[in-house]
Amino acid sequence: MSTGNERIALFIDGANLYATAKTLGFDIDYKRLLGEFRSRGYLLRAYYYTALVEDQEYSSIRPLIDWLDYNGFTVVTKAAKEFTDSMGRRKVKGNMDIELAVDAMELAPRVDHIVLFSGDGDFRSLVEALQRRGVKVSVVSTVSVQPAMIADELRRQADEFIDLAHLAQRVGRDPSERPIRAPGTEVPGFVRERPRPPRPIAPTSPVAGDDFADR
Repeated sequence: MSTGNERIALFIDGANLYATAKTLGFDIDYKRLLGEFRSRGYLLRAYYYTALVEDQEYSSIRPLIDWLDYNGFTVVTKAAKEFTDSMGRRKVKGNMDIELAVDAMELAPRVDHIVLFSGDGDFRSLVEALQRRGVKVSVVSTVSVQPAMIADELRRQADEFIDLAHLAQRVGRDPSERPIRAPGTEVPGFVRERPRPPRPIAPTSPVAGDDFADR
């Protein structure tokens, strides 16, 4: 648990957090998420990573990205690649691990505690490197479903494991607030580019659609 004097930074693997929250049956309220970790210490930065998929007219995740941009998050994006697999299924590939790792290592000298929202085992080496620099690392995912959403090696490496299921009451969105959205319009965790609206919109979560690869 954090102390009130800790300098905290959040690093959110957008696709991974979305998949975890969806599996647990709730949507993330990102305003409440910020408030939760501001109550634990001095929140220096909150990064959100997602890949962008171009050439679609409508994107159900765009309101979320715009809201995050206007409300205290640093959104990091890059272009995702679409391809067709050997079974003829459309896939999207957009791995943000390198971008997240570089930012975390650069920020490490200025923080006491990094909270990583991901269950991806590829981050184990990053967590170990941050710990060698004297940074406490907590990992947020879940073991409340089978199979667990977090790799065992990542959970073992972390200084603290926080089960997202235990945060649901404090960072989850009230189901009555969920907007009506067309199903199947978006690949989870990825953004298809469109012009930014002129004013911020309340946050929402992407709608499950096509399969995607290499979260």
